[in-house]
Amino acid sequence: MLDVLGSLERTHTCGELREANVGDRVVLMGWVAKKRDFGVFTFIDLRDRDGVTQVVLSSEKATEAHGKAKTIRGEFVLAVKGEVVKRDEGAKNAKLSTGAIEVKVEELLVLNDAAVPPFQLEVAGSENLAAEETRLKYRYLDLRRPQLQRNIRMRAKAVKAIREYFDDRGFIEIETPILLKSTPEGARDFVVPSRIHTGKFFALPQSPQILKQITMIAGFDRYYQIARCFRDEDLRADRQPEFTQLDMEMSFANREQVYREMEGMFNHVLKLIDITLPAEWPRMTYAEAMRRYGSDKPDLRFGMELQDLSEVLKGTDFAPFADTLAKGGEIKCVVAKGKGDYSRKHLDELQEFVKRYGAGAMAWIKIGDEITSSLLKVLGEGKITELAAAAGAEKGDAVLIVAGKKSVVAASLGALRNEIARREGLIDRSKYECLIVTEFPMFEHDDETDTYVAAHHPFTSPMDEDLEMFKTAVDDQSQHHLLGQVRAKAYDAVINGYECAGGSIRIHQKDVQALNFKALGMSPESASTQFGFFLNALEYGTPPHGGFAAGIERTCMILCGTENIRDVMAFPKTASAQDLMMDSPGVVDPLQLDELGINVVEG
Repeated sequence: MLDVLGSLERTHTCGELREANVGDRVVLMGWVAKKRDFGVFTFIDLRDRDGVTQVVLSSEKATEAHGKAKTIRGEFVLAVKGEVVKRDEGAKNAKLSTGAIEVKVEELLVLNDAAVPPFQLEVAGSENLAAEETRLKYRYLDLRRPQLQRNIRMRAKAVKAIREYFDDRGFIEIETPILLKSTPEGARDFVVPSRIHTGKFFALPQSPQILKQITMIAGFDRYYQIARCFRDEDLRADRQPEFTQLDMEMSFANREQVYREMEGMFNHVLKLIDITLPAEWPRMTYAEAMRRYGSDKPDLRFGMELQDLSEVLKGTDFAPFADTLAKGGEIKCVVAKGKGDYSRKHLDELQEFVKRYGAGAMAWIKIGDEITSSLLKVLGEGKITELAAAAGAEKGDAVLIVAGKKSVVAASLGALRNEIARREGLIDRSKYECLIVTEFPMFEHDDETDTYVAAHHPFTSPMDEDLEMFKTAVDDQSQHHLLGQVRAKAYDAVINGYECAGGSIRIHQKDVQALNFKALGMSPESASTQFGFFLNALEYGTPPHGGFAAGIERTCMILCGTENIRDVMAFPKTASAQDLMMDSPGVVDPLQLDELGINVVEG
């Protein structure tokens, strides 16, 4: 028979009591984390969101309560009433904040029982956790784990800190709608059918991009929002179909002003974990980041920059390298310091790794007492020695080489650099290295369709220096290839290899916006259909403006020291975009589909 709480009130949490409370009479409530039965004494670790307190029941002091304790097990919900006492010196638990005391129980209420959990909540080390699918199915149990509790509380603190920062800076929080119009922003929309307007659909926002720009046209000057966003795209460890972002926009702003707000906001938030970043972050252009690191979000906690070997190999007779250079490609490498003892098996694994990023092969040089290389027979010892010197390699090092299109070389070596650093423990986890990457390309070339697509979104402004080239490329079809050289006033904030925020100065003139739509292959009619309301708004005195968006989840991943986005979300989806706890997405009643005018076609 379960007990009734009645008028009993909790006096303290399970993480609150200290030696200063010895002698106090207290009421604690929580879940049974552990129970240890020693006959006349029963010890229970009582847990709530704030921590764990050991409570002890004795057959001599509290016979009825001790009898009840015999019947309980893990995850039962209890209320205990008793006196705080000091533990004996040898019995103190340094692992608990409450480890110097315990509560001698006089009265115990069993408020609810619990089925045996499908997995053990109290485990040491992430490697001992139950399978993630099981934990996601029973997320309400998984969330009882202290680590996840800390993560979710840190997320709440981060959002509070963000609001504090922008409120103090004169920004106005404005909530924008969730039901919007479907517009192309780079990913697939989640669409919502309208019952009232049969055959028409709303779309869930990929971001509040157009609406926040309209708040600038409306004269609000400084806007921010903690916005819920939705993208129907393939998932990765740091992405989810629905996520939260800080969204901000400011009028009459240049790039440096926006950079200062990005820096200030992140610096303010990282104080939550006692990390101090420089007031002004280092800057690096996109072109330099790709040249040096093969990534637009380089992790600066370790070196291993890409080295260009193209010049040394100019004129080579080795056909794969010669063909690469003739086609405008490049040959680059990374140097794995102290890894000249890599086994052939290890090198083969790394070769398979770079192939995932489009590389055809990976050549290697190992420098020991002698130089060995997969290229020795085709290039000769002299050229191999020259390549090792050009790479800056020394005795004991390994040189890992990839040749191909510039984009493939960057992607494969950039990823290989991170993989080696992870495998070999080259990353100092106590360091926090920040960077603002600037001057992104405005367009990307789609090889399949031989067209240019927006590298970011279609409202990003070109660099002032590239505006004339941009106009020429759009108006003169023979110069269309110049779109690939146009730089945008776009920028990203990067911390420890994570893109934490991205933004741009926006196009604020209607003729330039129309030109950009034309560059993306949109006819005036198509642009008007999709963005007519926005083009009209641009006619009414739009100020220069810009801003950025920052991923709340990615920011919290850094704060919490996790590499899995699901660790900082209360109710995440799986990698296949399913909610295992609610078993969604699910089927809808046919009557509801009929009402919406929808017919589901199999396959």
